[in-house]
Amino acid sequence: MLTNKKMKAFVPTLDPEKAKEFYTKVLELKLLSSDKYGIEFDANGTLLRINTVREYTPHPFTVLGWNVDDISATIQALNKKGVHCEKYSFLEQDEMGVWLSPGGSKVAWFKDPDGNLLSLTE
Repeated sequence: MLTNKKMKAFVPTLDPEKAKEFYTKVLELKLLSSDKYGIEFDANGTLLRINTVREYTPHPFTVLGWNVDDISATIQALNKKGVHCEKYSFLEQDEMGVWLSPGGSKVAWFKDPDGNLLSLTE
């Protein structure tokens, strides 16, 4: 039924102006629209809607993630924009915050201004 339909992703924000700046300036997603209810971006063909909410507690798990060709270069670019990866005591991560998964993927996590956990995977 939905196999050939495009998926839309949703993420909450308490501060739409900060979210708008982060997703446009830091992550460099294309802004499509913005109103008092939310902000929409084109995330390489996936519609990402940042919904304005009144209350929100960030989840301790990943809500959005991107596959990247070069995780180190992507992290360095984020670092230059003031975004740093999370480090967890229960994972073996390198100095950049990259974890090598059992399957061989390199994974790192960072947060948006609302504390939503985002990931990179190479």
